[in-house]
Amino acid sequence: MIHIDLKDKNILLTGASNGIGKAVADFLMKMGANVAVHYNINKASAENLIATNKNTMSKTFKADLSNEKEVYKFFNDVRDSFKRIDVIILNAGVFLPHSTTIDTEGWYSTWKKTIDINLNAVGLLTKLGIDHFKSNKGGRFVYIGSRAVFRGETEEYLGYAASKGGIVSLARSVARSFGKHNIKSFILSPGFTRTQMAENFIAAYGEQKVLDEISLNELTTPQDLAPLIGMMCSGLMDHATGATIDVNAGSHIR
Repeated sequence: MIHIDLKDKNILLTGASNGIGKAVADFLMKMGANVAVHYNINKASAENLIATNKNTMSKTFKADLSNEKEVYKFFNDVRDSFKRIDVIILNAGVFLPHSTTIDTEGWYSTWKKTIDINLNAVGLLTKLGIDHFKSNKGGRFVYIGSRAVFRGETEEYLGYAASKGGIVSLARSVARSFGKHNIKSFILSPGFTRTQMAENFIAAYGEQKVLDEISLNELTTPQDLAPLIGMMCSGLMDHATGATIDVNAGSHIR
């Protein structure tokens, strides 16, 4: 395993109880970080992460990111508990289908929910993070984007693609605007990754359909992403601030 020293770093990580977030949280804690493990529903999974990584001062925090008041409370609770936040990883998101063939009211309802969780909550946590980082003379953001930003998505995921496009533009703007405040910003852009959401797709359409879209012989896993995010948190990639790192098994090369 790559060793990246994150000892004494306090990291806020949204969507940490499942999928990519869970693997990243586990990796960061094994590298010595204190992680604010965010969850909304899967409390048991979040608590199990803490239980299996007793070498840190990590804690769990519950919040519904579609609820503005809960986003404020979540950030304030993490800040008050850890006193200082060094890195904010904005990973939580939803991938909700809303085909244009359904009625417009239903389509727009899903659009709004997607934007609330995937972009509005990210924007609010970014503003809160900028204020906190300024007072602490620096910090880092890591935004989880998507290949959909650059490749486009299928018609039933327009809201998802739009939300991830907004995140990438936000992350780049943060890097340009706040570098002199010692604030760095990175984007990791995964493709199809073997998570529970992916397993549901595979169950419906078959693994071969996914393999036919990529250049490698195996799907990307959350563990493939975690070391890169660890490097972004560590300071080893600071001069790549504003950059987007593609990890999509060669399914979209730009």
